Amino acid sequence: MPSVTIYTKMYCPYCDAAKELLRKKSVAFDEVSVDGDRVAQQAMAARANGRSTVPQIFIGETHVGGCDDLYGLEQAGRLDALLSA
Repeated sequence: MPSVTIYTKMYCPYCDAAKELLRKKSVAFDEVSVDGDRVAQQAMAARANGRSTVPQIFIGETHVGGCDDLYGLEQAGRLDALLSA
């Protein structure tokens, strides 16, 4: 299973929803908080092709996007394949 990284901020309902879906699927993930950390925010945006909103989710080196993108993959039946690649 590839590593999963999620960039988050405190008090972000979309971050919480994305983490909840990953937990429901028993997926371990690394959480990187970008609260007040300009360097981490810039690193996230660089890795996410300029996207600066949270969450930003990566499965292995694949940029999934945000919470809606993660749930979209789940609804399309494509998330499990990505997680097991």
